[in-house]
Amino acid sequence: MKKTTEETPEMLAERFQALHEFIPAAERALSREIWGYLIGGAETETTVARNRAALDALALRPRVLRDVSAVSTAAVFLGHRLRLPVALAPVGSLESFHPDAGAAVARAASRFGVPFLLSSVSKPSLEEAAKAAEAGPRIFQLYVRGNGAWVDDHVARAIDAGYDAFCLTVDTAHYSRRERDIANRFVKPWRAIPDHAAMAFQSALNWDDVRRFKDRHAIPLILKGIATAEDAALAAELGVEFVYVSNHGGRQLDFGLGTMAMLPEIAAAVRGRARIIVDGGFSRGTDIVKAIALGADLVGLGRLYLYGLAAAGAAGIERVLTLLEDEVRIALGLLGAPDLACLHPGFVAPAPATVAPHVHSAFPLRDFGPGR
Repeated sequence: MKKTTEETPEMLAERFQALHEFIPAAERALSREIWGYLIGGAETETTVARNRAALDALALRPRVLRDVSAVSTAAVFLGHRLRLPVALAPVGSLESFHPDAGAAVARAASRFGVPFLLSSVSKPSLEEAAKAAEAGPRIFQLYVRGNGAWVDDHVARAIDAGYDAFCLTVDTAHYSRRERDIANRFVKPWRAIPDHAAMAFQSALNWDDVRRFKDRHAIPLILKGIATAEDAALAAELGVEFVYVSNHGGRQLDFGLGTMAMLPEIAAAVRGRARIIVDGGFSRGTDIVKAIALGADLVGLGRLYLYGLAAAGAAGIERVLTLLEDEVRIALGLLGAPDLACLHPGFVAPAPATVAPHVHSAFPLRDFGPGR
């Protein structure tokens, strides 16, 4: 990873005036191998493209002559008021993108006013990351590498460190073939010497483990990697508080559906019994508005905030979120919706996409701007 330079908020506001300007800056800051890991997916990368295709195939239906002189982008999550209905999704090997790793993510989320999810395969430790977050909701995400007692120990540590919720990722029973990484001969550090015995616990994870968790722990549970209405309904029946609709950013099962194509049926299956988080290709303010209108409570950001992290550390993430907030505010105002609670499915309609889906198809101007 190439060295990044700390910049003041004023410098960043001048340097990055549109979200697409972070993409070339991040690519320059990272090695070829890490950049490929960031933007790549499983095998043919069809699921990556379908995440964008599902978003790009939705149009917005604005209402007019409504008082939008004051527009709020705020939301409430786990009792905390958020500036935006977004969370910084869990990402493995954050130290590959910036030396401050999860601590930078925690600081940025806390300062801006959104939740972060710390991955168990990122540095620093869950305790150190929690200390870096001055305020706001924090969530610990676990890949299961041990038995029930091992999970219980991590839950206890998370509670002691002040985490507001606990997340189990459930779509990694087997690790995928990520051909960009294979072609670059890149292996994530934590997989360089895989512990197959430990990783077998993730493969064996099942609904009985979810029942056990709910029986033993009061901390709210998030299941990340739900991709069907059937599994969403099972989670809700077991009292899971948060159904996290995700296909791992297209990095696990190839030829999956885009998450926005799944969201309406999952929202219908949950029927309000759990709150819904969704991620997968979300890159613009209009993407977030579409998700909230179709039943999501919170949108997870992955690659988008990593561009900010790689380009300028914690301050880069804050700048990404500031630009995104402006996009959401403008979209709400032009839709005739003074706040997020006003959104509903009637604001969205299917429509032909106008661009070919791609990990960066939300940014057709990414090759334009200063220094290109």
